[in-house]
Amino acid sequence: MIRHIVLLVALMLLAVACRGADLARAPELDSLYRLLDGETKMVNALWGENPKEMQFGEGRSRVVIADLKGPGVITMIHFALPQAMRLNRDTILRIYWDDERQPSVEAPLVDFFCDPNGTLERVDTAVINKKRGWNCYLPMPFARSAWVEVSTDNARYPNGSWMMNPCYSYVMYRRVRSLPSDAGYFHAQWRQQSLLLGREDYEVFEAIGRGQFVGWNMTVRGVGASSWYPVDENEKFYLDGEKEPSIEWQGLEDSFGFSWGFPEQANSFPFTGYQPYYQNGAAAYRFCLSDRITFRKSMRMTVGFGKHEAPVFLQEFSKPENMLQLSSVAYWYQREPHRPFAPLLPARARAPANLEKPSQANREQGETLSLRCGSPDGDIEFLADGWDFVFRKGYSFNGSPWTSDIKQCWADFESLEFDLTCPKGSAGTLRLFILDGDNFLGGRRESITVQDRLIGEYDSFQAGKWVEVPISADQTEDGSIAVQIRPTKQGSNAVVTFVRFRLAK
Repeated sequence: MIRHIVLLVALMLLAVACRGADLARAPELDSLYRLLDGETKMVNALWGENPKEMQFGEGRSRVVIADLKGPGVITMIHFALPQAMRLNRDTILRIYWDDERQPSVEAPLVDFFCDPNGTLERVDTAVINKKRGWNCYLPMPFARSAWVEVSTDNARYPNGSWMMNPCYSYVMYRRVRSLPSDAGYFHAQWRQQSLLLGREDYEVFEAIGRGQFVGWNMTVRGVGASSWYPVDENEKFYLDGEKEPSIEWQGLEDSFGFSWGFPEQANSFPFTGYQPYYQNGAAAYRFCLSDRITFRKSMRMTVGFGKHEAPVFLQEFSKPENMLQLSSVAYWYQREPHRPFAPLLPARARAPANLEKPSQANREQGETLSLRCGSPDGDIEFLADGWDFVFRKGYSFNGSPWTSDIKQCWADFESLEFDLTCPKGSAGTLRLFILDGDNFLGGRRESITVQDRLIGEYDSFQAGKWVEVPISADQTEDGSIAVQIRPTKQGSNAVVTFVRFRLAK
């Protein structure tokens, strides 16, 4: 009887505490019937129905998608896929709380949603998911203001466009009277590093102040000559100035709920999951919602081999041919102010290592550049030293309703424009493969101009056609080759599927 009375009193105290929190905490299922005070609000952005300043395009590469006044709690953030149906680490998500100068959230948008470099078709977790769009349900309280922005800074794609960036977003939030006294602010930080793990640990994040770690996602790949990775490294938490970690997961795959290596098949559970990541790589996530790790003064998280690990791992992964690349997003709550993050890597350095190395097997003699325009795996097949491209105007396309075996291209309804950058004085042959994969409007017709010189007008290329353009040394004195492809049939668009350059013999 006494035990029942004690339990009843505890439940009554819990109910009072929940009311005192003024709805700043996420409601439990058994409280859904309670009629709450406060207001649910939302902000739309990026889509054509929204104000121009809240859309990509017309030179805007940075967009504020939500400028909120508090007190309140963000309850959901959604982004839709670009028209190109793919996104990589070019687009960055940043969130600032209470007029702070340094972001509390800074990560490539896709990685923030446990989708490293945009490689995963589907993500299923208790708080983050992806399938034809990205969604986050982690609660994010703010006292005075919340500033949410997205930006893109890749020199290859200088003009922000909703065709190349998320084309729609919304932020759901709830206005409240006040935040509970123990509320922490949400933080997320992305990092990536290539290193010899036998010589140094990978730094996931470091926080100063009072807070709690609630999860992370990560990737690991072998990027050295041997191209393999171990799973015996440990995940170490140094709390409140500790010299030795007081919490240490002994085994990478074990920290995500697996054992004896990651499984062959992808696995997505509410709090842990794994998927393959490029060739011989792993992507995984873990959310510590019931076993969050608290700190009072500081927290530092690293990945490295354990103090008593077999020496062979230290030896093998100190060799240059066994270089590893790790990337991660850590999620935590803490009191502000927070420790400023290290500067984010530039766009090209954020790309996974070694994905743009020349493929000697497919490389024709003398070829210096090969682009597979609009490919879901990326536009670059290979680039020789000194060669690159800048995509000036247009969008990427891949998929239906094209009936051809090849189903991707760059396109534009007005003028498809891009530059090739090259060593000054390069001479050879520019090769453009145009393909009308869906016989659009009874057949496309388009003109091609290179270096301000009209090369010709083309139609009837439903089966594909190579257009070869001789380039002399004097045409590349400024180190670039400008290409413009325009549709010449009303209502149609211009397309190109492959771009290649072969040096003169």
